[in-house]
Amino acid sequence: MAIDRRRESGGGGRPLPEENGSVPGAGGGDAAAPPGPPPANAAGVEIQAVPVPPPAAACSPLLLDYDGSVLPFLGGLGGRYQRTLVLLTWVPALVIGFSKFSDSFLLDQPDFWCREADGQGNWSGTLAPIHANHSGNGSSFPPAPGLPTPATGNASECGCREWHYRIRAGLVQNVVSKWDLVCDSAWKVHIAKFSLLVGLIFGHLITGCIADWVGRRPVLLFSVIFILIFGLTVALSVNVTMFSTLRFFEGFCLAGIVLSLYALRIELCPPGHRFMITMVASFIEMAGQFLMPGLAALCRDWQVLQAVIICPFLLMLLYWVIFPESLRWLMATQQFEASKELILEFTHKNRMNTESDIKGVVPELEKEITRRPKKVCIVKVVGTRNLWKNIVVLCVNSLTGYGIHHCFAKSMMGHEAKMAITHNFYADYYTMAGIALASCLAMCPVVGFLGRRGGLLLFMILTALASLLQLGLLNLIGKYSQLPDSGMSDSVKDKFSVAFSIVGMFSSHAVGSLSVFFCAEITPTVIRGGGLGLVLASAGFGRLTAPIMELHNQKGYFLHHVIFACCTLICIICILLLPESKNQNLPENIPDGEHYTRQPLLPHKKGEQPLLLTNSELKDYSGLHDSAAVSDGIPENTTANGMKSM
Repeated sequence: MAIDRRRESGGGGRPLPEENGSVPGAGGGDAAAPPGPPPANAAGVEIQAVPVPPPAAACSPLLLDYDGSVLPFLGGLGGRYQRTLVLLTWVPALVIGFSKFSDSFLLDQPDFWCREADGQGNWSGTLAPIHANHSGNGSSFPPAPGLPTPATGNASECGCREWHYRIRAGLVQNVVSKWDLVCDSAWKVHIAKFSLLVGLIFGHLITGCIADWVGRRPVLLFSVIFILIFGLTVALSVNVTMFSTLRFFEGFCLAGIVLSLYALRIELCPPGHRFMITMVASFIEMAGQFLMPGLAALCRDWQVLQAVIICPFLLMLLYWVIFPESLRWLMATQQFEASKELILEFTHKNRMNTESDIKGVVPELEKEITRRPKKVCIVKVVGTRNLWKNIVVLCVNSLTGYGIHHCFAKSMMGHEAKMAITHNFYADYYTMAGIALASCLAMCPVVGFLGRRGGLLLFMILTALASLLQLGLLNLIGKYSQLPDSGMSDSVKDKFSVAFSIVGMFSSHAVGSLSVFFCAEITPTVIRGGGLGLVLASAGFGRLTAPIMELHNQKGYFLHHVIFACCTLICIICILLLPESKNQNLPENIPDGEHYTRQPLLPHKKGEQPLLLTNSELKDYSGLHDSAAVSDGIPENTTANGMKSM
């Protein structure tokens, strides 16, 4: 740049500031002018100048380059201690999967009838068909031997003193049958479903900020303690109000466990292993989803099932002893005394010799050990130029992916579309789980080949196409099928709708999962907890649309689908603005996160001039206002950016 060239050549004009902000003397020499006598006031009393403390020196770049210096010194992921810690972040994923999908069994709406009584109040033993509930996925059981065929009744038929239930989810009794949450009390089931999701949303937001301030390890351990308290108390609930309230706090604590483990897992790994380590945790969580029906069938009662789900968290109390704080977070927040102790622990557990510290990480730590910690809140991201946009884009992607997922599920299994492909609770449950598993399996090669941004863009395009074709093409097919000469039947429309729904569920699940992972990578370490909290809370808002639609009896379902379809088109454009984080070092502080600028999807051809400056070409333009004062030292054929004009 021209300014840098003038500084190096010592051109004429007013001298420019040096790197430390001081201005050299007028003579331009190295020797400073001799100090004059101190100034005096009108009475002749000398005024003593108050010394101004020099600004704090910047931290050593070696210590802030965690992926480039600290992690290789510790052996990367090849160290035995690091592999053990990664394994410890995987193990709780199975129990987390149990907790996340427990609502499908605890709050499943069973088929039910009212028992008849004779005039003297004695139960006759026969069952009158008052009401048969059909759940949101459109599945129902055929009547059991000896029971009448269920039929839907009106509100006046709900005056019953004793109900008979047939639960489809492998339990003899669940929350609905325990407190007769049917007819006029059916809305309480949806409120109970809200409670866990709302607890997750608030938990992600609050525990994310706390994790940036006090650390990942305290959030994890306190969340484990309180989920044991609230989760076991849920099993002792005496009414549905107590159940819903305690489920909120259980979801809050579960969010703290999920977020802290996610952050610890990301911060332990080198750049080339982050995605696969995260996907292994996702597969283990889905294993919990697949095993949940068998666990429910073994427990038989909802209270026993709830206790069995929560009790394994007792083992996580041992993490207080065996799991350390995130070393990356300690280094990023400049807690160098604790960092040195933890590095020595790593070297001891890995049986390493500190003499292998070629770059001198430990000596640099000892020099900076007295530095005060610098902790940052997620609110600071508002003053950034690029970082806040990246986080907002990924939050919208997460919200859209999980929100439209319910639209596709409803289209495939809802009775409004008249295309229920299965009539069994387990078949419906495993169909949803199988699509999610296939989505995660497809993400591995796609993201490995196209990168984070390319993979997210591909899955979002598939989601938008499936949504638009389902909304537009199926309506067109429906109109033609009504014509007598069309040769089309409603079954053709149903088959197309099922196909589009499967593709949409497949791709939208990938969009939601990849958005969370992408945000964890591009958010700096000092605010990674807050960034993860925002994107996970957005995912929770997307999931919340399912019980909201059920509470309103699916009214406004088509508009709901249209709105999310429009959001997919907006997200496709916004994804192009995101940076690519594949094989890149994690940003440690906010300036690092700002340097994650957008790159083109396709590499430049050889000899092609890029339209945008790269990070290495970005300079400080703070001295441009001095160009007039130093213009006499610039050749006439040199432009302002230092390039020679023709």
